[in-house]
Amino acid sequence: MKFGKELASQMVQEWGEAYMDYNFLKGVLKDISRFQRRTAATRKNSLKRRVSMYRAFSGLTNLGSPRGTPRSNHEDEVILVNAVEQEGIIGAPQYQTVFLMSSEAGGEYDLVFFRRLDDEFNKVVRFYREKVEEVRKEADELSKQMDALIALRFVVEKPSVPVDINGAQTRDSAVIEAQSHMDAIQEIEMSGEESVEDGGTSAGMDDQKNTRIIEEEKTNNFTDFRPAPLHVLNDVRVNIQPETPISTLKNILKASNSELKYNRAELRNAEERLRTAFIEFYGKLRLLKSYCFLNTLAFSKIMKKYDKITSRKASRSYLEMVDKSNLGSSDEVSRLMERTEATFIKHFANGNRRKGMSVLRPHVKREKHRIAFFLGMFSGCSVALVIAIIVLIRARNLLQHKGSAKFMENIFPLYSLFGFIVLHMIMYAGDIYFWRRYRINYPFIFGFKQGTELGYRQVLLIASGLSVLALAAVLSHLDMEMDPVTRSYNVLTESVPLILISVLLIITFCPLNIMYRSSRFFLITCAWHCICAPLFKVTLPDFFLADQLTSQVQAIRSFEFYICYYGWGNFRQRSNTCQDSDVYKLFYIIVAAIPFVVRLLQCLRRLFEEKDNSQGLNGLKYFTTVAALVLRTLYEQKKGTALRVLAAAFSGITTIANTYWDIVRDWGLLQRNSKNPWLRDKLLVPNKAVYFAAIVVNIILRLLWMQLILGFNLPFLHSKATAAIVACLEIIRRGIWNFFRLENEHLNNVGKYRAFKSVPLPFNHEVDKSM
Repeated sequence: MKFGKELASQMVQEWGEAYMDYNFLKGVLKDISRFQRRTAATRKNSLKRRVSMYRAFSGLTNLGSPRGTPRSNHEDEVILVNAVEQEGIIGAPQYQTVFLMSSEAGGEYDLVFFRRLDDEFNKVVRFYREKVEEVRKEADELSKQMDALIALRFVVEKPSVPVDINGAQTRDSAVIEAQSHMDAIQEIEMSGEESVEDGGTSAGMDDQKNTRIIEEEKTNNFTDFRPAPLHVLNDVRVNIQPETPISTLKNILKASNSELKYNRAELRNAEERLRTAFIEFYGKLRLLKSYCFLNTLAFSKIMKKYDKITSRKASRSYLEMVDKSNLGSSDEVSRLMERTEATFIKHFANGNRRKGMSVLRPHVKREKHRIAFFLGMFSGCSVALVIAIIVLIRARNLLQHKGSAKFMENIFPLYSLFGFIVLHMIMYAGDIYFWRRYRINYPFIFGFKQGTELGYRQVLLIASGLSVLALAAVLSHLDMEMDPVTRSYNVLTESVPLILISVLLIITFCPLNIMYRSSRFFLITCAWHCICAPLFKVTLPDFFLADQLTSQVQAIRSFEFYICYYGWGNFRQRSNTCQDSDVYKLFYIIVAAIPFVVRLLQCLRRLFEEKDNSQGLNGLKYFTTVAALVLRTLYEQKKGTALRVLAAAFSGITTIANTYWDIVRDWGLLQRNSKNPWLRDKLLVPNKAVYFAAIVVNIILRLLWMQLILGFNLPFLHSKATAAIVACLEIIRRGIWNFFRLENEHLNNVGKYRAFKSVPLPFNHEVDKSM
């Protein structure tokens, strides 16, 4: 693999613009190479003409070609690199390279190369210095957090120490008393460290102790392996309870307690939050170290390529400057990584290094051959089952059978639920494939735990497995004849859809570590946040899932039909009175509106928290969508000209609002003054026609509600089949929307160099203002 592609594959995508532009510099070197080839060809032709003329005038016929004059080694002095201090910034030099051979032919190409090389290097050094300063400040904050956690651990694990959180005097006395225990422990640990020195004198021990103190002052980031003083608890004011609906309601009612509590539950919550913060912080350090290594290697590669093309020796001087800069000489990140590893292993892994490092550095998930094998097998079985169903329907002429109407009214909605789920999973798998192809960092955007995100093969494997079960059930359920004796259908056969949906729910909520448990629990957590909206803080996975549910209205209604059909219907005779019940009709509207109401509540929560007026407009959009959905359903149930006009009017308004929001706000397209006309400045898909095609398809599929208002039905299809096709087209539209929505989110992260999650810390250190 060429280095340019290797660099692109290993770089942090959100920092892409902060890396050295290797391809551009390589292009400048190609210009230099082309100029040298042209010059060499010109010199060769000129030399041939001079030799021919000399032969003609001298009459010599066996004259050898003159040898070229050996070049001197003056190329050793090719460039001069200077570090100029920037005005107002101490310790932040600006590097400038002077090319000493600009008078040579083609020297202007070299000047362009070194000027752009300096720009790239200064950009890289500046970005690296800023990020190192950020992690240094974050390390200082984590050090304070560790002090508070260690002190809290001691207080909680020493129940004999009297602590009263309601009385300040009792609390201070408890801290003083506990501090005496801590001092005693510290003296014992220090004496133990001194006793292990072999053959050392007291003077030598003092020297080593002083050396340790100096090294600690150099790092000055994390607490050492000694107990933290308990007086830090006096300055801690924090509510470390996890966000729950109850805690949210308490905050609304101003009933939350911001005082630190001394109990094991609060200690576990604080440990979990700080543990997550350390894992994220270590991930930042790893990415920052990779950034430093890749850029240093890129400058080395490009300078060696320059030496090879120009036959000069400029790389040595330039790379010496790189090594002396912050990029090459600073070991702050490495020291922070060592301190983070030591602290995490001691305090969060019980001293087990293997266990701690497996958490800090999770293994990269490898593709397994058995996934591809079972995916191919299930896909082939699905195709075979589809063919078998078609052949059986044609052979038995089931479409003209007198029992086909009952089948379509009662059995088809049961199995269409699985079709909607499988189609949505296939679209999601396609999204993952293209996200990976165009290097969209979807695991970071969704907040997946590293190494647990599913690839498109895993998603397709689940979808194909579910399709095999559903199609096999359909094949076993194509019985149109009743038992002439019992005047009913076979109970086991009629129970197959219920058994299948029960198995699916059991697997989804199974607590055992089978069938991608981490992903299942992540989905359940997001679904719970949607159900409890707006009592949870709204994150991208939460509203992204709620958006998916808005495209699964027909599937939700099918689930409602399951409850009614098997609870109150006569499934043995394939008959029900659900659709004639007023209660069913009411819930038919309510369950369809739930996803849109969830999105409305999420928008209101973000409006009040983030003070973003656009969230209010987004909530208004979902409100009109709910109104349009209710009116369309009422028209479907009761008909009437007035309902038809109202449904068409509200549907038109919400279609315009949703289409505008999809294309302009969610996708970031239709920007008039962008570099790519009517698109946006940055595009990840090279073919611009794809974006225009997606816009047209989205507009067309947004108008599918007209099928209901206009009463359009295909004559050869049952109304249930027509509704299922419309629902499938909406799922396809959502799959297309997913790709461009995450592309825009990724580009926003790239524009803000946002490559890390912000983790809330458990402790808030308040400064005493009276001092």
